[in-house]
Amino acid sequence: MLRHLDIRDMLLIDRLELEFRPGLNVLTGETGAGKSILLDCLGFVLGWRGRADLIRTGASQGEVTAVFELPAVHPARDLLAEAGFPVSDELILRRVNGGDGRKTGYINDRRASGEVLRSLSETLVELHGQHDDRGLLNPRGHRLLLDAFAALDLSAVRTAWAKRREARAALVAAQEALAAAKGEEEFLRHAVAELDKLAPQPGEEAELDTRRRAMQGAERIRGDVSRALQALGTDGAEGAMLDASRWLDAAAERAEGRLEAPAASLQRALLELGEAVSGVEAALDAMEFDPRDLDTTEERLFALRALARKHEVLADDLAGLADDLRERLTRIDAGDADLVRLTQQVAGADAAYDTAAAAVGAERVAAAKRLDAAMAAELAPLKMERAVFETRLSAADPGPDGRDAVAFTVATNPGAPNGPLDRIASGGELSRFLLALKVCLARGSDSLVLIFDEIDRGVGGATADAVGRRLARLSEGAQVLVVTHSPQVAALGGHHFRVAKSVAAGMTTSRVAALAPDERVQEIARMLSGEEITAAAQEAAKALLQG
Repeated sequence: MLRHLDIRDMLLIDRLELEFRPGLNVLTGETGAGKSILLDCLGFVLGWRGRADLIRTGASQGEVTAVFELPAVHPARDLLAEAGFPVSDELILRRVNGGDGRKTGYINDRRASGEVLRSLSETLVELHGQHDDRGLLNPRGHRLLLDAFAALDLSAVRTAWAKRREARAALVAAQEALAAAKGEEEFLRHAVAELDKLAPQPGEEAELDTRRRAMQGAERIRGDVSRALQALGTDGAEGAMLDASRWLDAAAERAEGRLEAPAASLQRALLELGEAVSGVEAALDAMEFDPRDLDTTEERLFALRALARKHEVLADDLAGLADDLRERLTRIDAGDADLVRLTQQVAGADAAYDTAAAAVGAERVAAAKRLDAAMAAELAPLKMERAVFETRLSAADPGPDGRDAVAFTVATNPGAPNGPLDRIASGGELSRFLLALKVCLARGSDSLVLIFDEIDRGVGGATADAVGRRLARLSEGAQVLVVTHSPQVAALGGHHFRVAKSVAAGMTTSRVAALAPDERVQEIARMLSGEEITAAAQEAAKALLQG
């Protein structure tokens, strides 16, 4: 609900504070008094795009503040939370128009862009008038309005649409992946064959390198070891020492014991020499290898390293690479079968969506007939009993809400073709169509502030009374603001404001005042009789107010 509107230095208003109430609020005044200025100022604080010259002449800047009360459940709360603004039961919007033309908006005293204000305004206010292009005249919103009228549950078709979209996306992804894979199939098959032929194993490179180094080292030192063995053996040191030992043994008896110690030392040396010879022989045996083994080892080691460089991986990762490439080949081989499976899933999802969309379409057809009947009942009291309102459904591109396009059309005369509301109906007729449509679409409680700008233009008498009663009916479940020239409509208002213009010191100013009961009599009498208020007009005004 719009509770408070504060306007400072905007257009013809220097300072104005208005307190609005629940129910039907009517604004009246002579033509040119400035009633539309209030709507311009409200649109300004809501971020709507409008006239640029808003600052009052002589003022440095203009400012509008609007205070709304938000019920516990209101779409504005979610929008505020999503945009990062504090949420409470009171929503304060303020917008300043600087002298340089710059406009600055605030939500609960925090800076906000015009885009955020406009998005928020769609949850707060709905404007209806002869030039309404934001609400009922916008064909893009007709399906939403019909669905709301039908209390349509769209969860099934939305779920079916999501599954359909997922199935189609999975099929497209598989087709693209298979096409890309087949583009490298020849390479994959060659690479897998090459890797399978070599059959690399983790850790194999290090093992081959160690073996190769060992064989290369043995080849270099084996000659020296052989010569050392020859020098130590029977043809070398061992033979000489054995000869020396025999010679000492033969001379020992005649040496009177002087050779016993040297002979013993020589025996120990022979034992040590024997161990050395055995060790050198063992080492020489270990260095024995077939030169072809070195060639084989080097050939495999070089092949591993060359293949690793080719695929830009480590040699130890070649086995894993082979598994990965083999898996990609398997997917290619199984790709066609997978496409068949995914295509079947898409067909199933399409069928499920078609069923859900058809069910929603059938409900819309039934709801359209009910809405057309309700409109016929509403149009008759508005003196438009010869007009025909028709809700037309046509095929549209499939989407999450089904595949129906909805358009509200009218024919104002029998036999005339139906057409869009704003193209077929005249100004006065259009206003009444919009009112009747809003009454039919209202569902007991509306979270929006409904504003009707001279929607009763061009009608009077019983028709104006019918317009007023429908506005009053709407105000039972919503706050309604009406700018009107009709005394019948004004008399049905729960709260009455008069807009008047005055000139002082060469400056024109608009004022708005809430009217007391006796002041309402005078204002409605003025609307009935004109500038001169007669006694008869006053009595007629009292009669209208008494209902």
